[in-house]
Amino acid sequence: MEKPIALACRGITKTFGRVVANRNCDLTVYKGEILAILGENGSGKTTLMNMVAGIYFPDAGQIFVNGEEAVIASPKDAFAYKIGMIHQHFKLVDVFTACENIALGVEDEGRFRLSDVRKKVIEITQRYGFIIDPDKRVADMSVSEKQTVEILKVLYRGADILILDEPTAVLTPQETEKLFAVLRRMREDGKSIIIITHKMHEVLSISDRVAVLRRGENAGTVNTADTNAADLTEMMMGQKVELNIERSEPKNPTERLKVSNLSAVNEEGRPVLTDISFTAYSGEILGIAGIAGSGQRELLEAIAGLQSVQEGSIEYQDPKTGKLEDLRDKNPIQIRDLGVRLSFVPEDRLGMGLVGNMDIVDNMMLRSYQKGQGFFLHRKEPRDLAQTIIEDLQVVTPGASTPVRQLSGGNVQKVLVGREIAAAPTVLMAAYPVRGLDVNASYTIYNLLNRQKENGVAVIFVGEDLDVLMELCDRILVVNAGRVTGTVDGRTAKKDEIGLLMTKSHENVAGEGEQ
Repeated sequence: MEKPIALACRGITKTFGRVVANRNCDLTVYKGEILAILGENGSGKTTLMNMVAGIYFPDAGQIFVNGEEAVIASPKDAFAYKIGMIHQHFKLVDVFTACENIALGVEDEGRFRLSDVRKKVIEITQRYGFIIDPDKRVADMSVSEKQTVEILKVLYRGADILILDEPTAVLTPQETEKLFAVLRRMREDGKSIIIITHKMHEVLSISDRVAVLRRGENAGTVNTADTNAADLTEMMMGQKVELNIERSEPKNPTERLKVSNLSAVNEEGRPVLTDISFTAYSGEILGIAGIAGSGQRELLEAIAGLQSVQEGSIEYQDPKTGKLEDLRDKNPIQIRDLGVRLSFVPEDRLGMGLVGNMDIVDNMMLRSYQKGQGFFLHRKEPRDLAQTIIEDLQVVTPGASTPVRQLSGGNVQKVLVGREIAAAPTVLMAAYPVRGLDVNASYTIYNLLNRQKENGVAVIFVGEDLDVLMELCDRILVVNAGRVTGTVDGRTAKKDEIGLLMTKSHENVAGEGEQ
């Protein structure tokens, strides 16, 4: 007997100017199921779900909830239909507790009592197996705890249809398993769960069915038990695609960058890096694993001259002269003048990496504007580079003169990564270069990094997906709370081993050092 339909989208169309995000798109979600949504960057996944959640309103088409047509013009309307969306970027007040955040914006009849909220929150956590302290301040929480609060917020409001956008992007393997266990309990309780994700192995392990979007339309929906990664990728791309990372053995590895006893604090004086030491070799990919906010970003910024350093040294060996240069206390321009060319792909691609109002060509020029004479800048090379990146990385854009802010997040990322790799550095630092990219584009980036490695570049890769880190990297440095908790061989490491190192406490690290 077929399950009743909880949510149905019929003929949904949404355009933004000349860009068609969704065209005549259909989608069906049953009660008591987990549906995964896959698609290339710019295929309309998030836009479609944003219409279900009331953030956008469709230009055409209908949305049905429990068999009745629903008009969803705002998130408040979506909540009225018991639909809640958990976004990738959390919307919480740091100084408030979990309970206080959950209670925000809820219209309760009669007198408001936080004790009543707390009681209901505890009931929900016990029912589904969440692990959270309702009285803990958000500022003191881990990423997984913050995500738990976001899920509890929509459950507290009575949501029966939950939409999760990249829910495991910043979780450890252990945290991911805990989340999946909770989602399965929610499914058993009759909840309908929609997951937008790019992680194919998670799609196959958690979902009941998979809906694939291609160019804004539904390319098909299949039962998870009847498909595999290759077939799903072919549905996404419309053609067969090989998804292999061909990791070669390092050739003539030479010490290129040596970081010794590096320590740094943030603007508030809080330690963000403590006694960090490691060596990066030419012709090698060194992975850095860790829970989000463990110091990965600060470490790369320190090497690139963007983060001040209190103690330690950062030695770079020039491949031409063999001379050692200490990069500490040098500014980014001085580091580049040394010929070091530390390319940095930041986490915030539009905040630090690209200028949204500028077109792709002008963003290429940001790397080379100093070469211009007076008021005259050379545009031919940046224009050629922009066109090469568009073609090689299959950037979906009307042209090189399109403002970057009009591109989808994944296509913005392609432009940024392409520009950094094109800088031909001797040390390439890439922080989350595939965040938000579809499977095909991600593997394109992995192969580009491998090509850099084979050209003798020392590649430092900060990633979220442990499966990729183990498949791509020669060695993996694990950090937690600004400290190195271990270094493992990428070819022999086990996922659980890395996951444990990602959560290892300072006391345990110190204790081992004393033995």
